[in-house]
Amino acid sequence: MKKLALLFTLLIAFVGVNAQTKDQMIADWQRAKNYTKAYLDAMPEDGYGFKPTPEMRSFAGQMLHLADGNYFLVGAIAGKPGPLGKESAEKTVAQTKEATTKATMDSYDYVIAALQNVTSAQLQDMVKVAGKDITKQVGFNKAFEHQTHHRGQTTVYLRLKGVTPPGEMLF
Repeated sequence: MKKLALLFTLLIAFVGVNAQTKDQMIADWQRAKNYTKAYLDAMPEDGYGFKPTPEMRSFAGQMLHLADGNYFLVGAIAGKPGPLGKESAEKTVAQTKEATTKATMDSYDYVIAALQNVTSAQLQDMVKVAGKDITKQVGFNKAFEHQTHHRGQTTVYLRLKGVTPPGEMLF
């Protein structure tokens, strides 16, 4: 009986920790969405086509690539493609401030909804993403890392256009 009680206690603790983790993940994605929106708002309309060098993506291209990553990575985790299917936002969305902002924000809504629709226990399920076997939680974390990387790259774009980037939003 003591072993059963211990097992039950450990199970409750495990589920509680994962529920907190899921809630924190949702809060982090909402914060990332708000932070990215501040970057999108900061760049003037005429900067959306700006490329620091010819080989680099435009500012809009960076943000739409970020959106593509959200859809691709989380689509693989959730087992259902994003609203664009196999299409790329970077290749199909007009690189205007309005269209880029909408497409990018929609991709964050997609991720947040996918997280809300997965249970804490399901975050430990294994999935194959880009040929790698990982947990869903690791997949969401990789998607988070990807969007952070590309948003961070656009700091240089803003500076080169004479715009002060938004302040850091850690919390």
